[in-house]
Amino acid sequence: MPKTSLFISAAFAATLAIAGGAAADPLASPSMSGPPAANPSPTSFDAGPFGQVYIGGVATGLGLAQNNPAPGDDDARGDVSNAQLFIQTTEGPVQFFVQAGTYSIPSLGLPYADASTVTEGTFGAVPVAYVKLVPNEQISILAGKLPTLVGAEYTFTFQNMNIARGLLWNQEPAVSRGVQVNYASGPVSASVSWNDGYYSDRANWVSAAVSYTASPSDVISVIGATSLSTNTRASFATPPLQNNSSIFNVIWTHTSGGLTIVPYLQYSQVEADEELGITDEGSTLGAAVLAKYAVTPEFSLAARAEYISSSGDAASGAPNLLYGAGSKAFSATVTPTWQKGVLFVRGELSYVRLSDFESGLGFGGAGEDRNQVRAMAEAGILF
Repeated sequence: MPKTSLFISAAFAATLAIAGGAAADPLASPSMSGPPAANPSPTSFDAGPFGQVYIGGVATGLGLAQNNPAPGDDDARGDVSNAQLFIQTTEGPVQFFVQAGTYSIPSLGLPYADASTVTEGTFGAVPVAYVKLVPNEQISILAGKLPTLVGAEYTFTFQNMNIARGLLWNQEPAVSRGVQVNYASGPVSASVSWNDGYYSDRANWVSAAVSYTASPSDVISVIGATSLSTNTRASFATPPLQNNSSIFNVIWTHTSGGLTIVPYLQYSQVEADEELGITDEGSTLGAAVLAKYAVTPEFSLAARAEYISSSGDAASGAPNLLYGAGSKAFSATVTPTWQKGVLFVRGELSYVRLSDFESGLGFGGAGEDRNQVRAMAEAGILF
C-alpha cells in the first residue's frame, strides 16, 4: 500500500480514537521509553471469541537539515516517519500483536533513507507481529516477528526519547523472526530467544536478557546475543559482519521523580572467518547515557551522549565495523518534546564526531569530513 494511503488510514483511526473509542489502559505494546507517551485511552471493541481487541497507532512526519551529507543524501528533506497501526489483545491464554504500516528509521552517523525505502528494504509493511501464549502469570511464549532483546533503544522514532537512533544502536539487531520465552518472578525477569538475528531468515541466533529490580528506582539488566554459525546473507536489513557477531549489554535504569537516567555499556565481537573474508577478529566497545526530565506535565527534555570505538586496523585484515577498522565516534543529542493529549511536537539537535576513520568513509561527498551536525523536527499523533 502506498505510504500516503497508510497515512490516511492512520489518521482515520486516530479520528475514531479522539472521537470516543472505548477507554482502556495504555497499550502494552509497542514498548515506549517516552517522551512521547502512548495514548491512555485507545480504541477497543469486543471481538467475541478473541475478547477485547485494542487498536492504536501513530502518524508522524519529520524534517531534517544537516551538514556534510554523504553522496546520495540531502542537506535537507521531509518525510513520513511513521504511519502505523497497532492491533492487539491483552487478556486470555492466547493473545496477539500486529504492527503494520510504513516507517523510516533515522540514525546518527548514517545517511537518511526515506520511509518507502526503509519499509521495503527492512521489515516490510508488517514489521512486528506475534502470537503470545500465557500459560500462567509468570511465563509467556512469543512466536513471530519480534523486537530484539538487545540494547537500550527501541527501533521506531515514536518509541524513544530521541528522534534518531544512536551510534550504539547501529551495531544492534532490531527485529528478528523467532520464538521467545519470558519469565518473571518478584524482582527478577528473564527472556530467552531463538531467532534469525539481523533479520537474516536463518534461525542461528540465541539471545537472552535478565533484569533485576534492585529498588523502586533502579533496574539492572544484563543482555547477550550471539550467532551460532556462519551466515553469508547480506542485505539492507542484514549487515553480514554484525549478523555473524556476538553482542552484550549492561544497562542501569534509574528513575527519580520526573528524571530518568539510563547509562549502559555495549561490547560486540566478530571472529575471523574465511567464508566471510575476515582474516582477523574485530570488536566494538561503546558507552552511552540516555536521560530525560519532565519539566512540566506537557514539556520534557531528553539527551543522549555516546562513545564507541572499534579495534584493529585494515592492514591486519580487521573488519570494518564503524568508519574503518580502528575508528571511533562520539555523539551528543538533545531533544525537547511537547505533548498535549495524543498530539506531540519535538525538535532535535545532534552532533557526531569521528576519529581515526578511514579515508573515504567519513562524512561529506568525499568521505573526508569528521563532523556532522543534524537538526530534526517530528510532529504527529499517537492514538
